[in-house]
Amino acid sequence: MTRHILLLVALVSLAGCTLFASPISLPTPAPPTPTSYPRARLESPAYGFEAYLWWKPEIATRDLGLIREAGFGWVKQTFAWRDIELEKGRYDWSRADQVVFLVEHFGLKLLARLDRDPHWDRTYIDDGSGRIASGPPGDLRNFFDFCGVIAARYRGRIAAYQVWNEPNLAREWGGRAPDPLTYVELLRGCYIAIKQADPAALVISAGLAPTGNGPPEALPDDQFLVAMYEAGAAPYFDLLGVHAPGFRAPPEAAPEEVAQRPEWGGHRFFAFRRVEDMRAIMERYGDADKQVAILEFGWTTDRVNPNYAWFAIDEQLKAEYMVRAYEFARAHWRPWIGPMIALSIPHFDWTPDNEQYWWAVIEPSYPTTITRPAYEALKAMPK
Repeated sequence: MTRHILLLVALVSLAGCTLFASPISLPTPAPPTPTSYPRARLESPAYGFEAYLWWKPEIATRDLGLIREAGFGWVKQTFAWRDIELEKGRYDWSRADQVVFLVEHFGLKLLARLDRDPHWDRTYIDDGSGRIASGPPGDLRNFFDFCGVIAARYRGRIAAYQVWNEPNLAREWGGRAPDPLTYVELLRGCYIAIKQADPAALVISAGLAPTGNGPPEALPDDQFLVAMYEAGAAPYFDLLGVHAPGFRAPPEAAPEEVAQRPEWGGHRFFAFRRVEDMRAIMERYGDADKQVAILEFGWTTDRVNPNYAWFAIDEQLKAEYMVRAYEFARAHWRPWIGPMIALSIPHFDWTPDNEQYWWAVIEPSYPTTITRPAYEALKAMPK
């Protein structure tokens, strides 16, 4: 079966490599109203994993099988703009086609994260330190074009798009102070382009990083969300995206309890249930009919990297907390909670010095598959 899949992947890759298409010409649509497009109601909660399917189809095939075997229905994958649009209007679809094909083969729903500006539209100097992951386009229209082209190519095949990642952090905003107004402009244009090309596709706002840091390095997630609403963002996303790392507290701990416990961080944003604070902002702005997508959540076991070691737990407790997080959401957050994307099915080359290694639910090994307790617990969990 795997050999057959990989043969088909090779054929898809060959076709994609030769397809360097010109941009699809899309008419400029009128700005949508909140009811311009149908908004599907998703399962509450819906179960998903973040995965890294881009570079090695043999590992992607194994990992998608693990996701399906766990009884999870969603997979989140980054579709990096820089890896697809090599120059303005010149596209390499080979790996994107492989990912879409494989996800379909395994009967899963695909959530595509769109970000990572290409070198030809970069507005900042990358010093190679890795401190800056991404930055806003020099010309937002170039990103809008990309959003429309990818939605047209995969019409009916990609279920949802996440527009950017953690724009409330300077390292995801070209090293500059976060700018909610510009992010809303970016979100609006991408939303219109996607809906013009594929009206049924869902658009999810960027997952915001829970933080108490202020400018220039960050803007607290709740403040950023309020600024988004004040800037008129409401019509331009179908689900609100949030990030919900559990840090050191158990998933049932209320934000006010975590704020009173220094050993758990001593601030509301160190709670998995920080999601409720973000939901309250939605309700305040009359947006309660929308669902919330948790685009990243989990607990880390990292005792290597100092910035993470203070809230590290052990692998068994991590397994228990992740199951309990889903259980809490099922019991208390229905029907407004949508996809919950767990961290993670890891990238094949992660090592312990990479903090992402410690959030994963399996080891980054191949061809040997070594699961961690969290994967086994999530697989066994009633859904």
